[in-house]
Amino acid sequence: MGLPMSSLCHTSAVLVFFVALAVGVGAQQSNERSCDVIGDESSESQMERALLKKLEPLSQMRFNVTVEKGKTENYVYHFRVCREVNSTLHDFGGLVQTDRQNGKTTVIGRINETQVFNGSDWIMLIYKGGDSYGRHCSGEKRRAVIMISCKRGVTASSFSIISEEREKEQECFYLFEMDSNVACPAEDSHLSVGSILLITFASLIAVYIIGGFLYQRLVVGAKGMEQFPHFAFWQDLGNLVADGCDFVCRSKPRNAPAAYRGVGDDQLGEESEERDDHLLPM
Repeated sequence: MGLPMSSLCHTSAVLVFFVALAVGVGAQQSNERSCDVIGDESSESQMERALLKKLEPLSQMRFNVTVEKGKTENYVYHFRVCREVNSTLHDFGGLVQTDRQNGKTTVIGRINETQVFNGSDWIMLIYKGGDSYGRHCSGEKRRAVIMISCKRGVTASSFSIISEEREKEQECFYLFEMDSNVACPAEDSHLSVGSILLITFASLIAVYIIGGFLYQRLVVGAKGMEQFPHFAFWQDLGNLVADGCDFVCRSKPRNAPAAYRGVGDDQLGEESEERDDHLLPM
């Protein structure tokens, strides 16, 4: 009895461990910080809230791109949409640069200083408040600009860095781009009013024929062509349509004489008159 009890205790301990691990991971994901638009919460526009909600499907994804420029620059850029790259640091870093030579990390932009706006088929996401420049850009804080372009059928792809503008005195930035279907406008229905009416009419006809056929066959017990719903009515209607077509499209009037006469018609007429001559009174 001792062995089964120890085995049961071991299994229970393993189950408790995995349940605790799952709960911890779920709690960590739920406690992750998200984008905070610059300014007071009361000043956030409905458009900004709608755009952030539109970007939510990308929040659980991670994006990386490596840049090598000679022997002096070798960086990896880590990016998350409205989430911290490393949530354990609690630094709000949404886009982080890592130097592959010495392992130094630099926050390019933070999610607690977010700007977002859009066009017809793109969304511009901006993280401000990054680590300060040294000698460049008057020592201002870094800023990441991410251009998300519409690409249907793709959740997210092609994350890349376009350029770094640091030769100005102010308003320097890192420019990135990526493709995603979240930036695409809603597709309008291509069905016209006429198409919708035609589909509705065809559906009603199909229901009428199938339903009528089943009723005639299963309830009435009709066979053959009689299974068609209202067969006599449609037969009469067809005859009327045929008569109308014959009346409208006929090339000659009804009372027109025949175009040909039988051989001997004249002779037969004359013979009949001659045969009746002997009946007249002398």
